[in-house]
Amino acid sequence: MPFAAPSFQRIDQELFDQVAELADQSPRRRRNHNLHQEPELVQRFINVLQPGTYVRPHRHLREIKGTGFECFVVLQGAIGVILFDGRGEACHWEKLEAEGPLRGIELAEGIFHSLVALSRDAVMLEIKQGPYHPSTDKDFIDRYPAEGTAEANELLASWASFFA
Repeated sequence: MPFAAPSFQRIDQELFDQVAELADQSPRRRRNHNLHQEPELVQRFINVLQPGTYVRPHRHLREIKGTGFECFVVLQGAIGVILFDGRGEACHWEKLEAEGPLRGIELAEGIFHSLVALSRDAVMLEIKQGPYHPSTDKDFIDRYPAEGTAEANELLASWASFFA
């Protein structure tokens, strides 16, 4: 019986650099690289954020209670995580750094949050329940502007000050 090579995906600097280049060229200033296949129940992906990306505050809610969690682990650079209360006010923030004391965080279902790229080519591993349905994946806080607006850019600058 011939030896069958195991199936695996490398998560290395070459992958980080390739996805970072795509993120740098993207108008959104971020890019995902899926490690999972779309129908899988556990989504695993590399997310590269560049300074200037705006992640509109949102939460994840799922039909099955408890499956709306989200886990972030920073593998390169630094990312700020901002949490919001029920009124939509920023109430807590954490700095996640690949070389720092806090490298990751898991958010329970229903926690409103946003992300801020604090370094160039910031890379994080995200894990959350799937499968992904774009129309229902995120529940946004209405008072915050949509991506690509001048208001979003101003807000992003103020959020960056949380981590200065």
